[in-house]
Amino acid sequence: MDRRKFIKNSIAAGTILQLDVNPKLVGKLQPIVLATNWGYKGGISEFCEAAKREGYDGIELWWNADSGHQKELFAALEKHDLQIGYLVAGSSPTFTEHFAEFKKNLGEALSSTIKPLYINCHSGKDYFELDENGKLVEHTISEAQRTGIEITHETHRSRMCFAAPVTKKLLDKFDGMHLTLDISHWTNVHESLLEDQQENVRKALAHTRHVHLRIGHQEGPQVSDPRAPEWDKALQAHLKWWDEVVENRISAGADRLTFLTEFGPPSYMPTIPYTRQPLANQWEINVYMKNLIKKRYQ
Repeated sequence: MDRRKFIKNSIAAGTILQLDVNPKLVGKLQPIVLATNWGYKGGISEFCEAAKREGYDGIELWWNADSGHQKELFAALEKHDLQIGYLVAGSSPTFTEHFAEFKKNLGEALSSTIKPLYINCHSGKDYFELDENGKLVEHTISEAQRTGIEITHETHRSRMCFAAPVTKKLLDKFDGMHLTLDISHWTNVHESLLEDQQENVRKALAHTRHVHLRIGHQEGPQVSDPRAPEWDKALQAHLKWWDEVVENRISAGADRLTFLTEFGPPSYMPTIPYTRQPLANQWEINVYMKNLIKKRYQ
């Protein structure tokens, strides 16, 4: 059999199998699915056009205070009728400087000409003290209440929410803390599909307000291709977690939930040795994830 035809047919069969709706959840909540420009080769205007063409509702990208960038971005958002979520962070390894950077970047993003759906924070460092990272949480809770804009903290390696039990300690201390759930990081950190951490995971799911759609596994934060049958166990685990988030938000009376398709380029995407050629097409996978979520919940 022709190898390319075999792979294409296998992917098509897997796609048909996996794109089933969840009958308990479909139609109960509006999934707002955004595109990432991570790995995109073109400019912001071209990216927005491509995202709209594929049926995305908006985009997520790092906050940029440059006036020229903002002018181009805002024009593209208006032209293509797209919504936006921002990413912010601090970069300094010293807490005092990091906190100052974080507050500055967050404050600028909150004052954006176009109001974002949310602001997703790469908050703190995994080596900061719990009380230090807690100061960032306190600040975001206060700013969210002041502005009415959702502010979330991403479950991300190297950040303050790098591990499930550490995140639970913060959530236990700050009931108003909200998360961006990128649970693919935790499958990597804990080398498991988190079967032995159900209490920690359940706590995180209850505080989730934004979801990053990437499938991780026990040895990495990104499977090579979620359509491939060898990754079905990991896919089903993530779908179960996302279903619980959706159930929680429906129970809370929410009428929408934001998602970001975030399969990344090399080196997140595995590559062929020596050539650095990616094993799959990043853009196609992210569009697949968008379609999966839209069909599952919309």
